[in-house]
Amino acid sequence: MSLETKVGASLFEVIDPELGVNIMDLGLVYGITADDKENIEIKMTLTTQGCPMHDSIKAGVLHRVKQVEGVGNIHVDLVWEPAWTPANMSDRAKQQLGMG
Repeated sequence: MSLETKVGASLFEVIDPELGVNIMDLGLVYGITADDKENIEIKMTLTTQGCPMHDSIKAGVLHRVKQVEGVGNIHVDLVWEPAWTPANMSDRAKQQLGMG
C-alpha cells in the first residue's frame, strides 16, 4: 500500500465537527502526494471560505497524518479553487446528511 493510500485512509478518521461526516466522504481532499523523502502534501478545501472550523479541521488532519508510519513533514495546502460543492460528497456522506 502506498504512503499516499495510507494517508488517505487515515483521513477518514478526521470528522468535520459541524457536519459530523469525515473529510474524505465530504470530498474536501483534492489530492495527496508524497515526495522521495516521504514528505506529504495534502491539497484540500473546506465547505465554505469562512468555515469557523478551519483551524480545528486542519489540526485534525495534521494530528492524524503524523500517526501514519513513515510520514516525514506534512504540508496542508488549503485551496478554494475548485470550489467545494455538495456534488463532491460520496453517496455515504449524502445518506448521513439525509440527502441521498
